[in-house]
Amino acid sequence: MSPSSGAHGEAGATGQKIEQHAEPRIGEASTDTTLNARAKSPKRHGSKRWISVLVGVVAVIAIIIAVVVVRNAGTNGAAGTKSKADTVTIGLKLAPVSLDIRHQSGSAIEQVLIGNIYESLLSRDSDNKVQPGLAKSWDISKDGKTYTFHLNSNMCFSNGDKLDADDVAWSINQLKEKQYYNANQVASLDKAEAVDANTVKLTLSTPDSNLLWYLTGRPGLVFDKNAKYNAKTEAVGSGPYTVESFDSASKMVLKANAKYWGTAHKPATQNVVIRFLTDDNAAVNALKSGDVDVLSPVNATLAKSLDASTYTVSAADGSDKFVLAFNCTNAKLKDKRVRQAIRYAINHKEIIASRGNVDYALGGPIPSVDPGYEDLTGLYPYNVDKAKELMKEAGYTTDKPLRLTLTYANTYGTELGDQLKSQLAKIGIDLKIDYVEFSTWLQNVHANGDYELSLVDHAESHDFYKWTTPDYYYHYDGKQAQKLYAKALEATDEADSAKYLKQAAKAVSEDAPADWLFGYRVTVAVNKHVQGFPSKLSQTVLPLWRISKNK
Repeated sequence: MSPSSGAHGEAGATGQKIEQHAEPRIGEASTDTTLNARAKSPKRHGSKRWISVLVGVVAVIAIIIAVVVVRNAGTNGAAGTKSKADTVTIGLKLAPVSLDIRHQSGSAIEQVLIGNIYESLLSRDSDNKVQPGLAKSWDISKDGKTYTFHLNSNMCFSNGDKLDADDVAWSINQLKEKQYYNANQVASLDKAEAVDANTVKLTLSTPDSNLLWYLTGRPGLVFDKNAKYNAKTEAVGSGPYTVESFDSASKMVLKANAKYWGTAHKPATQNVVIRFLTDDNAAVNALKSGDVDVLSPVNATLAKSLDASTYTVSAADGSDKFVLAFNCTNAKLKDKRVRQAIRYAINHKEIIASRGNVDYALGGPIPSVDPGYEDLTGLYPYNVDKAKELMKEAGYTTDKPLRLTLTYANTYGTELGDQLKSQLAKIGIDLKIDYVEFSTWLQNVHANGDYELSLVDHAESHDFYKWTTPDYYYHYDGKQAQKLYAKALEATDEADSAKYLKQAAKAVSEDAPADWLFGYRVTVAVNKHVQGFPSKLSQTVLPLWRISKNK
């Protein structure tokens, strides 16, 4: 990836508007008739002294009023006063490290920016299905190598610049040329061309059954090539909202885009505040106190304390997969017997029960909402004796343990690490836990691949390709899975594609480059005065424009 200080290699500055609040004038008549009478009586003894006192009192009152106004301005944000009915506050667990969606990895940035700030050529709904986006329709050639997209008319970016086919083609070609994040998802895409102002043609070297779905995400994002801004802290998109402020340690404030071109996604609420709450208890307390209107996710066990008359709590299958990855290039983990033993030794039912029995067992790399899903939990059922046999064959016992380090972000808490340490100790693995900041995990593990075992919630949908990419941080090089996945991509029939995906997923799971601890069912808690928050896939698809609050 090429480094860049801005969205397009240039840094810029955004002007800020500071609103001035009128202060009450000293000496202006009070609404209190007694004070007015005292101020206007020239015959009363010591009237000058009373006037001085009166002026002092009024001055103090004026200062107090001014302080209150300023405090309210600080509370309500730089855009001025905002009524509570026009603001929805959402609590999320993970925060984007920056807003530079072309370079920054992680699903947290996609969750808040895609469809809200930046828009893609296509979009997806909460059923994980492809829908129109900047393109209103499309045609596919019989050989699956040419896609023609017909764009909406009269589109523009939040700065007023026109958005047309030239911007679409430029953005996609830049993704390929600069190898921005997720460019590998569209490896078969040769080029994008603007046929005319409202038509874009994509040409592929080989068919790709995932292309439409990928164009709902980062590969399909459209940027303004003429805009100059610092992409790490600012954003210029075409979506229904703009970024008013961003602090990765605290919150993001969004404001309805006054220049938004569309009508279907017109914001129902003018202001959205996203608070980043990593501590589960603090998050629930924020919901109960009214500091946030929605929690996504909410700890399933803590959610039981919420009053059902005030909050709606729900959980649904999503694309989240809690993956315990084994570094397949590590000398200790190259031995398949060790990897298999770890899988047999993990008591998934116990882990799921400790989390409130909401999540579901997941024995392979494809979640239930994606094409190619199959229940693979029977491949490695809980079996401590079998695990011990494999460890003994590999040269390890409880008296001569294998020492491994599990590195994962402290945002997931310590319980999972403690459980894994306890379970693996039974088969002769001495597990050291290294809890790190999420930003550290992204750099050391995700970017550099420097780890032995790691744990993370992979929220992305349609991400099986990562198991066929040896230089991804898994470092897994499964030839059979790669061949089967290639067939899945080349298939022009959905049923054939899903069939090959199932076979590829099973090949990966049998080879045990990881353990899939569970499919994470995202539990969401919503105050009943809020409407429109999605009940499914909120970790990856978060249409903020649908959300509103009772007046």
